[in-house]
Amino acid sequence: MTKLPQASASNSPESRPTLAAVAARAGVSPSTASLAFSGQGPVSDSTREKVFAAARDLHYGGPDPLAQSLRRGRSGIIGALIPARIGVSFRDPVLIQTLDGLAEEISGIGAGLLLMPDLGEGVMSLTTAPVDAVVLVGCNADALETLELLRRRNIPIVQIEGPGDNGVHTVGVDNRGGSRRLAQHLRDLGHTRVALVTLGVDRNRGLAPLAPEREATATVTTTLERIAGAREVYPDVTGMIAAGSRSDAGREAAFVLLDVPAEERPTAIIAQSDLLAAGVIAAAEELGLRVPEDLSVVGFDGIRVDGLERQLTTMRQPAQGKGAAAGRAVVAMLDGERPDPIAFEVQFRPGDTTGPAPA
Repeated sequence: MTKLPQASASNSPESRPTLAAVAARAGVSPSTASLAFSGQGPVSDSTREKVFAAARDLHYGGPDPLAQSLRRGRSGIIGALIPARIGVSFRDPVLIQTLDGLAEEISGIGAGLLLMPDLGEGVMSLTTAPVDAVVLVGCNADALETLELLRRRNIPIVQIEGPGDNGVHTVGVDNRGGSRRLAQHLRDLGHTRVALVTLGVDRNRGLAPLAPEREATATVTTTLERIAGAREVYPDVTGMIAAGSRSDAGREAAFVLLDVPAEERPTAIIAQSDLLAAGVIAAAEELGLRVPEDLSVVGFDGIRVDGLERQLTTMRQPAQGKGAAAGRAVVAMLDGERPDPIAFEVQFRPGDTTGPAPA
């Protein structure tokens, strides 16, 4: 394998060698030199080696990628708008798996992924970021300004688990049906005192009661769908909004629900993620409660949670699959196609964290 030279760090823009200079030194046309660097087209091995030898002599590092992208009319970059800061987002295994599926699919067209946190600020970057398309990954339904900015750029937009009424191509998951299935499982076990530990309902990251006034202004589609599913079985169920999809946040929320007199304590908790469920179990054990004899706990996602030595009762969702589906949709839209919306089913996975309601 021929190793291309690195451009000298000391070269100024004025003294930097050009492709035309390399072609002249190699005794070939500039178009032939360009084909040699691209690895495409009818260029013999001997001609390619002459071009690379000339490049080494002139300390030429290769064609300018910016110029190449301008000629193609594309940057080769797909933006992924994620719901929280990078450090927070990368602690969420479901998000990581989703981004992995997305990145793998777009790599087939030689594209890379640019992560952009949706913090409700700095929207100027969306107007200037050199992206060919944008995927909204679990972002808030109140991102109307964001959508309008992207629409004005006339680039493909795909959303994963966003609101279905904003005209954006959607990759969905049956959050409502999955949450209903978990609630029905608890109902079948005889539980009547049930509480929720939910994901965030808006951009405010903090522990709070799941109060009607917060629900009235809630903007996170996934959270709302999972609440609605639980209420198909337990119409009056309420609970706590966790500070994030993290075990420590689940533990903090569970303490509020469980550190009360026994007659007020729920006998089952529906946690809206497996990480939250792990925190609920930790809090129960710290309070001397047995799972599932005193408290049944269910999660959502179907992931492996580090440190949880239990088989959690949960709904398994195809996190990587939905990212891959979003990637395929982006590729199709860049080719001028109109892909059909897709919605993934979820699978009930029973475990050892649920049991009959205590007498």
